Amino acid sequence: MAPPRLLVLGHAAHDLVYRVPAIPARPVKVVATSMTECGGGMAANAAVAIARLGGRVTYWGRVADDALGARILGDLAAEGVDVAQARRVPGCRSPVSSILVDDHGDRLICSFTDPSLDPDPGWMPIDRVRDYDAVLADVRWPAGSERLLRAARDAGRPALLDADVAPAATIARLVDCATHVLFSEPGLQAACPATPAPEALRRCVRAHHRIVGVTLGAEGFLWIEDGAVRREAAPRVAAVDTLAAGDVWHGAFALALAEGHDTVAAARFANRAAALKCLRPGGRSGAPTRAELDAWQG
Repeated sequence: MAPPRLLVLGHAAHDLVYRVPAIPARPVKVVATSMTECGGGMAANAAVAIARLGGRVTYWGRVADDALGARILGDLAAEGVDVAQARRVPGCRSPVSSILVDDHGDRLICSFTDPSLDPDPGWMPIDRVRDYDAVLADVRWPAGSERLLRAARDAGRPALLDADVAPAATIARLVDCATHVLFSEPGLQAACPATPAPEALRRCVRAHHRIVGVTLGAEGFLWIEDGAVRREAAPRVAAVDTLAAGDVWHGAFALALAEGHDTVAAARFANRAAALKCLRPGGRSGAPTRAELDAWQG
């Protein structure tokens, strides 16, 4: 049987990753112990995770028509991601992030996306959504995500939202489009401030949702399905680098659903993929292959 086809839409960037003993709490000069460059961005990282785990994946998104944009898309293509429909926008700069990772594996991210990067999603070949077994979109390009998620939902395809931090109105709009809403902890707090996770999830549930959940890092995944609150624990690991772990989780979860697994199995698969990534430095470059994940005893 052929592997499932997935479509991922949203943020792609180039990451400069600096290893530091500790992330400073005040403005100081910091001497990094190492520096690496790799592809980044929520959607792009998820697309690479899907490709490494055996899915066929297409990326839709925007970069500038500059040398960095060519590198961003070239890095994705080298990982087996189809970027033929990605848009190159003239007259602006491609997204870039500078990231500090400390000795505990925690990270601080400073990300730049050029405000002149054209937000119009009219170029997307939206009629092709039926060609895919599932779609995954992030919150970084709301106009594109809204259009894709609505089209996928109307076509009867799983429409997954990676609901990270964004203005509350943006999150609410995109939540209303998706079939599967997958919050980060900060994203859920942005949507429902000062509200315990189970109650916050319940407030977000709509009639068309299959699940609404939140990733909890080392504590696994908490979700609501058929009115019941459920949790799947994550493997316990001594994290080396948490950068891109959430993106790997979302890509793995989307792939597992597209393969026909239920939510419990998909959450278990995604938890293991993200945990194994945390044992490796370098952000996206630490995303595991399917063979590596199958062989891992964690």
